[in-house]
Amino acid sequence: MKLTVIGFLGGYPDHGNATSSYLLESGNFKLLIDCGSGALLSLEQVVDPLRLNAVILSHYHHDHTADVGVLQYYWQLHEKRYSEPVLPIYGHQLDDTNFKGLTWPDSSKGIAYDPGEALMVGPFTITFLKTHHPVSAFAMRIKETSTGKVLVFTADTAYFSGLTKFVRNADLLMTDTNFFANKTGQKWHMTSTESGQLAHDGTVHRLLLTHLPANGDLLQLKREAQATAGDSIPILVADTYLSVDI
Repeated sequence: MKLTVIGFLGGYPDHGNATSSYLLESGNFKLLIDCGSGALLSLEQVVDPLRLNAVILSHYHHDHTADVGVLQYYWQLHEKRYSEPVLPIYGHQLDDTNFKGLTWPDSSKGIAYDPGEALMVGPFTITFLKTHHPVSAFAMRIKETSTGKVLVFTADTAYFSGLTKFVRNADLLMTDTNFFANKTGQKWHMTSTESGQLAHDGTVHRLLLTHLPANGDLLQLKREAQATAGDSIPILVADTYLSVDI
């Protein structure tokens, strides 16, 4: 199972980098997790978007979905198909307007996932946890069925204790780390130290910091996370085209 970062910024694209989007591969199966602003251009540098087998969306904020529409146009305007006649896009139905937009003629079909049930998508089994965010958003625990390897993506969330059990023993934990440790006031995303603490408490094998701020010293962000994660947990900082074997 291999993860490639397509976009990693929170809020808006900057310095040529896209917002949240990640390509997860197992064998020949290609699952795109979220599809933020600028993601399609970055994706085209990695794989022909027509080779995607599915897309899954954590929630409908624009920095996670802005390029869904142009991805649908890409499929609509190209006749070539590989394994999928139309692109399946998985999303929740708690926002009916945005869910209906996942279906587009000759392009894509919106498929609802039930956050209370396990979802089978190709070689992956996906379970969900509702996060603490202003809109309905869901963390994903993605298990590669053949190997038992586990990727957990927190999606967008403030820190809460329920995350610990959900991330337990993940081979790779990918956390929303939008803030430095000194963030005060309302937080709908995690700080560096909260991400590190979650990795420590969940005894994960590796931590990938993502949904990053566009400005600031990311090495400082990593140091702050390492301070609470402990030295035994390797920490990676997301960057465009970073590839991680899980």
